[in-house]
Formats: sequence, structure tokens, C-alpha cells
Amino acid sequence: MLLIKFPIKAVKSPDFWILALLAAAIVATGTIVFHLIEGLRWLDSLYFTVITLTTVGYGDISPQTDGGKMFAIFYIIVGLGIMAALVGVVADIIITTAKEER
Repeated sequence: MLLIKFPIKAVKSPDFWILALLAAAIVATGTIVFHLIEGLRWLDSLYFTVITLTTVGYGDISPQTDGGKMFAIFYIIVGLGIMAALVGVVADIIITTAKEER
């Protein structure tokens, strides 16, 4: 039942929506900025954005320009904060839903 109730609770949570929209905005922003500053292809920019925000960081792509490096510093700090908050809200919804089922 948890898998059925979780999406319903997530849809009703304003915190979830705010953070999900912020996460989408930060991914879009990172993709556009890295494409423009670093000259990466769109797919490479999206890939770099996602591996950065998920802290995977394979190391196969990294900023090469000073502008890209400065943006990456800001982007990592802000982006990880947003992603961590989103994970926290999702975890809270899951825990609350699981407790209600007992």
C-alpha cells in the first residue's frame, strides 16, 4: 500500500511541489549555463548537471573555463541544498505514510 499512498501524499504536499520545481529549475539552469559557458553539447550539459547534483561525479567531464568553474562552485552549493531538501521531504512522506499504515 505504501507505493500507492506515497504518490497521493506527495501530490498533496506543497513542500514536495516547491522543491520538485526548484530541482527541475536548477537542472535546467545548470544545463543551459554549462552549454553556454563550457560549449558542451546539450546532452553533455544535462549529463554533467545530473552527475554533479547526484554527487556521482565520474570525472569524465569537468569545467574547463574560469567562468564554468566559478558557476560550478555556486551551482554545487545551491543545487545540493535543493536536492537534499527534496530527498528529505520525500523521506518524510514515506516515513509518515509507513507509520500511518501500522
